[in-house]
Amino acid sequence: MALCMGCMQEIGDRRFCPECGFDNAEKQQAPFLPYGTVLANRYIVGAGIDTNGESTRYLCYDKQTGDVAIVAEFLPVGLFNRAEGETVVRVNYENRLVYNKLKDDFINYYRVLADLRELSALMNVHNIIEENNTAYVIEDSEDYIPFEEYVERHGGSLEWDVARPLFMPVISALEALHKRGVGHYAISPKNMYITSSGKLKISGFATENERKRGTALKSQLFSGAAAPEQYEVAFPLDDITDIYGLCATLFYALTGHLPKAAPERLKDSRLLMSTTTVKKLPPHVVSALANGLQVERENRITDFDELRSQLSVAHTAKAIQDEISRTASMNISRTEKEQKNRNGMSRVSITIIAAAATAVVLGIAGYFWNMTHPFQGLFGGTQSATQESTVSTEWTGPTVPTFVGKTYEEALKEAGSDSGVTLLRNYSDEHSDQYNEGIIMAQSPAAGSKVAQEGNIVVSVTVSKGPQMRELPKVEGQSLDQAAADIAAQGLNATAEQAFSDKYAEGRVIGYKNHQAGDTVEYGTNITVIVSKGKEPTATTAP
Repeated sequence: MALCMGCMQEIGDRRFCPECGFDNAEKQQAPFLPYGTVLANRYIVGAGIDTNGESTRYLCYDKQTGDVAIVAEFLPVGLFNRAEGETVVRVNYENRLVYNKLKDDFINYYRVLADLRELSALMNVHNIIEENNTAYVIEDSEDYIPFEEYVERHGGSLEWDVARPLFMPVISALEALHKRGVGHYAISPKNMYITSSGKLKISGFATENERKRGTALKSQLFSGAAAPEQYEVAFPLDDITDIYGLCATLFYALTGHLPKAAPERLKDSRLLMSTTTVKKLPPHVVSALANGLQVERENRITDFDELRSQLSVAHTAKAIQDEISRTASMNISRTEKEQKNRNGMSRVSITIIAAAATAVVLGIAGYFWNMTHPFQGLFGGTQSATQESTVSTEWTGPTVPTFVGKTYEEALKEAGSDSGVTLLRNYSDEHSDQYNEGIIMAQSPAAGSKVAQEGNIVVSVTVSKGPQMRELPKVEGQSLDQAAADIAAQGLNATAEQAFSDKYAEGRVIGYKNHQAGDTVEYGTNITVIVSKGKEPTATTAP
């Protein structure tokens, strides 16, 4: 049986595969395994898929099952060599101790993954082989599409109701990994894919060694998803690091774009999100993203159980019920416990159950209120729902600051001085005839709203682009550079055409094409100006 090394389908005596077009006369370049290498007398190795600083993945064919699979070979950059056509890895004497230590870490890491393969978000590792002075991991090859493509097919972003069931199993998988003492540390949209059964799976696994900088291994950082500490020379790797990457990937799924790269966010920590996105997301999700993407580790969500709770409204109702039960149980006297009614329940028990049921009903009602009233779940209302006319309901606690009317830079500075506020700028600014360009024109929740939660609060702001209609400035006689600058200052774009002119010297602006100074045009319009080529030369006749 002759197999195509590019897709592992039978091709007979053909050179080019009719399925994938692969040229089977080519050779796989060193230091990668030659095409057709057989591992453990079972797996036929084909074309390489991808490589990082620690390992290389190849397509392979399982002779025992007849299935196409993937094999990852331990190949740490800079610590080995292998000539073309060879299979055995050669390690210099001075590198042997480091190489063997890293290989053991590689094997132990994938043993953990193999033990957890029942988790739907993890790969199915079903064999680990030591051969050729290196190690190999065999994992299933599934039909899948890249997560980025999946999001694109859904219009560029996902609804929360779609994203939630995809990401919750990923949280559980990462939590299980960290409980076993290992992590991923490169969670990003590029390391995710969707299976044919609609499950979100993690790819791109590597040991902690591969993620570290300043070692013999190549660092693999994904801009926008890598945590700030991963850009440092000696940084800690733990749950908090993977929480940042996961929240960045969820942020991408819900908005269609990643946060800015961590080094940029250290200077400007804002998360850009459109008004439409903010309004359609439940407030607790926006808050969880802000908390999971804090640039300072000490301010970030610290464990996956807390992340799961913050992304869910159910934990709020549960906390209420737990508190009711705890408080009530402290007050139940022994005699009350013994005094039960005919159905075996005490009066206090009945009271507790009734209170808990009421809390659940109110919680459910509150959830649907939050879904239609963004940010109401994060902040208290402006007045009590049940108040008596003789009782003062004036709020004396903390309130949301006023940001409307300030520049974004001013608001960011003010929020920075208040550790309890996270400013979230909408991804798309809006036009306003009332507020000049660069001034905050709206915020949610409104200024003065009472803050009824503990910890960080998120304030979404919209920055004005200024009026949508702009007046064309006078440019006649100016240099092209000056005219372009004046036009750009109005939020317009300028292009130039040339024409002869008896009035204006070469390089000076004659005027607008199809417009004149004082006309109003829409923001962002491309305006053409006519630039003088000087006087038109006169024709001369030969004597």
